[in-house]
Amino acid sequence: MDTKERDILSPAERRELLNLAAGMRRYAEGMPDNGRLAQLRSLLCGSKGAAHDAKGLPKALMAMRTAMTFAEMVDCDTDIILALLLTPAVNDGLCSLEEVSHQWGDDVASLLAGVSAVERFSGKNNAVNQDNFRGLMLSLADDIRVIIMMIVRSLVLMRSINHHPDEEWVRDVAFEANCLYAQLAHRLGLYKIKGELEDLSLKYTNREIYTQIAHKLNETKRARDAYIKQFIAPVKTKLEAAGLKFDIKGRTKSISSIWNKMKKQKVDIQHIYDLFAIRVIIDTPREKEKSDCWLAYSILADMYTANPARMKDWISLPKSNGYESLHATVMGPDSKWVEVQFRSRRMDLVAEKGLAAHWRYKGVKSDSTDQWMNNIRDILETADAGPMQLMKDMKMDVWGREVFAFTPKGDLFRLPAGATVLDFAFHIHTNVGARCTGGVVNGAHRKISYKIANGDTVEIITSASQQPRQEWLGIVTSSKARNKIKQSLNEQLQHQAELGKEMLSRRAKNRKIELDEALLMKLIKRQGYKFANEFYADMAAEKIDPARFLTTYIDSLDRDTETERVSAEEFELVRNDEDTHSKSEVLTIGGKTISGLQYKFARCCNPIYGDDVFGFISSEGTLKVHRRDCPNASNIRERYPYRLIRVDWSGHTGDSLPATLRIVGIDDIGIVTNITSLISKESGANLRNISVDSHDGMFQGVLVVTVTDQRQLNAIVKKIKTVKGVKSVERI
Repeated sequence: MDTKERDILSPAERRELLNLAAGMRRYAEGMPDNGRLAQLRSLLCGSKGAAHDAKGLPKALMAMRTAMTFAEMVDCDTDIILALLLTPAVNDGLCSLEEVSHQWGDDVASLLAGVSAVERFSGKNNAVNQDNFRGLMLSLADDIRVIIMMIVRSLVLMRSINHHPDEEWVRDVAFEANCLYAQLAHRLGLYKIKGELEDLSLKYTNREIYTQIAHKLNETKRARDAYIKQFIAPVKTKLEAAGLKFDIKGRTKSISSIWNKMKKQKVDIQHIYDLFAIRVIIDTPREKEKSDCWLAYSILADMYTANPARMKDWISLPKSNGYESLHATVMGPDSKWVEVQFRSRRMDLVAEKGLAAHWRYKGVKSDSTDQWMNNIRDILETADAGPMQLMKDMKMDVWGREVFAFTPKGDLFRLPAGATVLDFAFHIHTNVGARCTGGVVNGAHRKISYKIANGDTVEIITSASQQPRQEWLGIVTSSKARNKIKQSLNEQLQHQAELGKEMLSRRAKNRKIELDEALLMKLIKRQGYKFANEFYADMAAEKIDPARFLTTYIDSLDRDTETERVSAEEFELVRNDEDTHSKSEVLTIGGKTISGLQYKFARCCNPIYGDDVFGFISSEGTLKVHRRDCPNASNIRERYPYRLIRVDWSGHTGDSLPATLRIVGIDDIGIVTNITSLISKESGANLRNISVDSHDGMFQGVLVVTVTDQRQLNAIVKKIKTVKGVKSVERI
């Protein structure tokens, strides 16, 4: 595009600009201080600068599109709209940030400065290490609104470059939109924008796949709409009968989401069963949101067979970006799996517009971070004014908790705030960290304890003779470095311990002393050592004299001639975690048998076939089966009544399950042998664990026996009671 063409808007572009300006005026009528927006009309519609940028995109029109998109999809905030509209004028030098501050306010100028800071840095290494680069952007932009502005700008740009002649540039833009801005949008709760960015990215990077999926969706739209209508009708009737006020609708999943499923499952689109989802949006007060959502789910589960293994409960435990919803999957008509989402009107607003736009990396937990997010959520939920206005002063203090630094080659690493040169070295590689003696930071030599600042370039200096030391644990801040140092110190300790153990063994052999391991361990603990390795390492370091210790050992051996009873813990058999079952014929839920159902028997009460049981849906969506007399039953019923579900035995026994018995009796020779022998003779029953303790002529034993059902357990209990010396037998 030559200079003359760049200076002139086409008639179509001019018309669109005027139409958007009129639309913005209508938006401005309901905005506070709307007079400031009116001042921009002549600046945008009659700019003296170039009308198009170097890629041929109309600058003023792009700014107006971005402002309108932000108002429609996020929030109609005066300062943000002004900043977006002023961007081309500031970039073209038509007005300075000082002039913006004087004429439109300090906050607008601050937002423009934040955008400029991100744009300046975005040219460095932005094609790789996107996860770290997201964090660097956030650390540079101290106002979360700047990040949301950049996300919306990316969306408008992606909408505007279809069939652009510079295909390589389009691919770069699409890559950045998918790997950077779509991920930021996801973490900030802007799901609608995230989905569109991913779809457009797929369109520009793999147009053939995009077109195939879009064409197939269009072909099946009529049948899909008919099925959704068939599914919704009876559900709507039942929910209305329960007195719920709600909206219910179906939506087709995004093209990029479908493509990801096709790749992951290695199937074509015909075999993707969840092409659409049903959403139930309930009108209910805040205090009844959870109970009404679970009520709606229970109604659905009575109508259609539910799959608890695919349930996702983000009501009890919301996502870190504030998303709340209850997702369930049921077997609908024609044996098709259907995903149904339950949420309140408030939850839907947050999910659709991402107004609870706050950030936290997965796995990062701290009281101040949680408090920061809770403050934002409370403000958004109770605000009368626009949320963006209220978030104006909410700076991203949480990002003071991380720093970002480069290697000399330009690779970017994310580290905790306060990270040192030693942290950086371990982040590169364990061996680099273990041999680190210092670093060169921005050309200057620094110690391993030097704290890194944002944007530093760090080169690590190593030495072959260096090795981790105990004091290093007080220098590093990252969990990765700390764990690697501890691992290395443990390896050093183990090596020293082996030397010490060899010293003691050799000295004992010379004195013809045969060491008893049990007595040796007891004596080591009496010496004040919690772990034997520490004792042997000290012996290798000559802190303990092997000869003197052997003398102490012989004296102790003479005193302890009585054979000690070995603790039950040493004989305890290994017990597996909660048994997970998938045989649908063992249980029925709501009177229906489910093929392939995944469920767990709770370890707190160990139910077996024939027990009176109930089901509890945990926050992870797993169905756990408890006995009705479970010690935790009353607490569960009191706190989570809406997550209980009826569970019955189907009439067909399944695998053997563990049951725990407590036995009290007279401490007599052979009584334990008689009990274990009796159990071993019972067909289908196995003794899985036994622990026995005796005191004052009485013994108390705890047995774990695997049985097929309650009837077999009762028979075993009856037989144990006939053993001479047994006073009582009870199940626990």
